[in-house]
Amino acid sequence: MNAINYRIKVIDSVDQLSKTQWNKLAQGAGPFLSYDFLHALEQSGSCCNASGWQSCHLVIHSSQDIVHVIIPGYLKTHSYGEYVFDHAWANAYSQHGLDYYPKWISAVPFTPVTGPRILSDGTVEFTPELFNALEQMLVSYVASTFGETLSSLHYLFSDINTTALVKPSSTALPNDVTEPNDATEPNNETNSSAHFLTRYTVQFQWHNYNYSQFDDFLDTLTSRKRKDIKKSRRKLTDRGVSFTYATGEQITPDTLHFFTKCYKATYLKRSGHVGYLNDDFFAQLVENFSENMLIVTAKENNDAVASALFFYDETGLYGRYWGALKEIDGLHFACCYFEGIEFAIANSLPLFNPGTQGEHKILRGFEPIYCRSHHKLRHASFHSAVADFLHRETPHIAGYFNQAKNALPFNQAFIPNLKTSSVIAPNDDTHNYNEKNDEI
Repeated sequence: MNAINYRIKVIDSVDQLSKTQWNKLAQGAGPFLSYDFLHALEQSGSCCNASGWQSCHLVIHSSQDIVHVIIPGYLKTHSYGEYVFDHAWANAYSQHGLDYYPKWISAVPFTPVTGPRILSDGTVEFTPELFNALEQMLVSYVASTFGETLSSLHYLFSDINTTALVKPSSTALPNDVTEPNDATEPNNETNSSAHFLTRYTVQFQWHNYNYSQFDDFLDTLTSRKRKDIKKSRRKLTDRGVSFTYATGEQITPDTLHFFTKCYKATYLKRSGHVGYLNDDFFAQLVENFSENMLIVTAKENNDAVASALFFYDETGLYGRYWGALKEIDGLHFACCYFEGIEFAIANSLPLFNPGTQGEHKILRGFEPIYCRSHHKLRHASFHSAVADFLHRETPHIAGYFNQAKNALPFNQAFIPNLKTSSVIAPNDDTHNYNEKNDEI
């Protein structure tokens, strides 16, 4: 597509495009990039200028007003709710008398799940010139609308296809197992031509190897770990703990109310606030998006004690939020992990991403995966400093990944089937240490 045939514009709400236009480009991108999910974030006030998540989506369209590209984005006045931690970069700016905020990120708010960050119909060629044009559009928009200077651009939790567009010369990581080795070295390029820098993190993800039932999954584990999981689940059953699923029209007002009660209680206990997302957000999702929602409710002798919210579509199952009104040993793992695995198997979903954080996921069959983010700081000296930081950080991330994959609890016979390859041996002596009831 020739440059003279398309235009770039910024929109501050998804409803400036039709639901049909948005979802046509977001097809296959996972539940979190759907129109209804992002629209609920905006309309509920969970994402707005006051919350530090001002919608700032980039759109590339033709002279006939056909939308060819959407890049979901937000102007940020803080770094919370992103899960790619750059507070040290912001502090460095402050120490030099510079403003790190506002910055622009392409991401899904409060959702550290890898996926496309550039939704395209394939007709636009993403050249360095185009990325410079996108940057200049954002810079001009921020200056004219808010009277401020944009410090940086970030693509968070990008899939490989987005990585190929943002960093076309980078080396892809096949099956998320190769040690990171693309260019993160310092550079002295001017800010108009500086390339995006890649930062790696590690998450843990369960893969469905065509299991027919939960016991098929257990059979792939070492005998010790298989016994541990069966024992922990049996203890809950003996205590009278059971689980119910609700999807679609099964999500009643009472089901949602109990979930939000648990969600708020857990956030209040840990963080001193009731969570980033409000009641209106969840209510809008149930009204417009319930076919992609799963709420698991845990009951002890028929009394509801905990709840977890998941989202799903053909791309997989994604655990997001959890809360409990009563402390019960092993309940978090059962509700958030094992019930998720049961649901994924029953619905033939290819993967289960239970959320960020937590080495304890390894011992429950969740394999390490690399997550990528791409960063461009418009101040050349700081861009070079961050490049140097990433050059030193990346080997540590790779080392952590390798340690994690060698602690996986799968038995010797099953190891060759793993998507996370090159596992040395199952570590049957790994103990359940430092386990927490982390938010999923």
